[in-house]
Amino acid sequence: MDDSDEAIIQLTERRRRHLPAAERERLIVEGATRFFAKHGFEGQTRELARGLGITHSAIFRYFPTKEALVDRVYEHVYVSRWDSGWTGLIRDRSLAFEDRLLRFYGDYAARVFDYDWVRIFVFSGLKGYDIAPRYLATVRDELILPIAEEVRHNLALPAVADVPLTEREVEAVWALHGKVFYLAIRKFVYGGVIPSDLTQTIADDVRVFLGGMPELVRSIPELGAKR
Repeated sequence: MDDSDEAIIQLTERRRRHLPAAERERLIVEGATRFFAKHGFEGQTRELARGLGITHSAIFRYFPTKEALVDRVYEHVYVSRWDSGWTGLIRDRSLAFEDRLLRFYGDYAARVFDYDWVRIFVFSGLKGYDIAPRYLATVRDELILPIAEEVRHNLALPAVADVPLTEREVEAVWALHGKVFYLAIRKFVYGGVIPSDLTQTIADDVRVFLGGMPELVRSIPELGAKR
């Protein structure tokens, strides 16, 4: 970076100082989100600052460490897009189970099929940041396990309180979830082509899942012994 670049950054930084602190923080977080999505977490905060047109020290006035900035990006990208009503929708037995899954996965895809979301998720897993594990723990507790329980109820099988969920049941739901999410991986990581309208694709995935579950559960000893 030469003297002219430094002068431009200092001028931009002086202008940004007139912004409210919350607005300056928001701009840094949004810029960091784009930066990490493009470059991964090996990207240096000094390069991030240069791209934002601010001094390196300006970032650390708001985020004392890179890890603190990454944690704020997690809140911005993942927590803000999580719908706390998803679990309730999955458990809403006033609706047909297939309709619940179709509505949920349609909404889920609309929220997470995003360049920044997908690439940050993948980069965090590769570089050991806890974004992916934290998010997957939430997915397991609030989506995967409730869907597995509703499969039990839909097939008139023993309640989870009587027979705990088996690994095979849980993995079957993860397979459905992963199949939907892989569409986003194909698009934003591999640059592949996916259907412009995912409605039919998701419907096919859900119906294959529901069609295969009766045979799967019949082969699980813990459930077969209780029916």
